[in-house]
Amino acid sequence: MKDYITQELAMLNRSIVATPHTKEELESFAKANQGSSDMILMQMAMQYGYKLALENLELELNEL
Repeated sequence: MKDYITQELAMLNRSIVATPHTKEELESFAKANQGSSDMILMQMAMQYGYKLALENLELELNEL
């Protein structure tokens, strides 16, 4: 499971759309684009949510 998480996190770093590192980065992009590039913003938000989920799962596994 840990290998899977590592592979998935690495995949997010190689995607066409950048995965935001923080919520602030995502919010900054949303504010700067002023309604344009909504498809990119949506993809960034999905990738950020997936990243958070993987990181939380990794934390839980490390506590076991």
